[in-house]
Amino acid sequence: MFSDAGCDDRHLSEQVVKGSKLPNVICVLPGSSQRYIIVGAHFDRVPEGDGVVDNWSGASLLPSLYESVKTQPRLHTYIFIGFTDEEKGDVGSAFFVRQMSKDQVEETDAMVNMDTLGLGPTEVWGSHSDKVLVGALGYIANRLSLPLGRVDVERVGSTDSESFATRKIPRITIHSLTQKTWDARILHSPKDKISVMQLDDYYATYRLLAGYIAFLDQLPGKDSK
Repeated sequence: MFSDAGCDDRHLSEQVVKGSKLPNVICVLPGSSQRYIIVGAHFDRVPEGDGVVDNWSGASLLPSLYESVKTQPRLHTYIFIGFTDEEKGDVGSAFFVRQMSKDQVEETDAMVNMDTLGLGPTEVWGSHSDKVLVGALGYIANRLSLPLGRVDVERVGSTDSESFATRKIPRITIHSLTQKTWDARILHSPKDKISVMQLDDYYATYRLLAGYIAFLDQLPGKDSK
């Protein structure tokens, strides 16, 4: 899907992850500076269900978001990553973060994580997201007249953005869980199928994310905050 979106062999790679049977899949969109924005989602799933919501809903947006920003001049280099083995304890993202040099960490202004989209309108995990990044997301949602709520999901478990928090990289997690959809027991169950997706909400989330990651390129870096 990355190849079809235009990410060629010079910028598309697989990162072998120690302890995992599958690699991280990485597409790099170069910018004009040494600053980075990372956009990620895990592509693995549990055996129950089809894994459409958790998390093909996030992973399949990565190439589309690449397409949304590739034609415009950009300051940041965007790194789009499909993470392996999130369901086994954020294995792929933790490995990626461990390989980052101190300079790469300091030069990364944002990590945008997508996990479990399309069950309803866009939500943000506010308690585990950088306040500046949350504020920017709210600004774009308002400008585009798109819905955005805050639902904190500590009780659900971890997600790949938390690997980046260990090295103090500003991160944000975008999802669609609410108490109602959690009580419906869709995640990690045979109910996780395409039929539970609210496609209008999913498309609205895509529009919001496309505008958001483009807007992040204009924000001052974390070192200037």
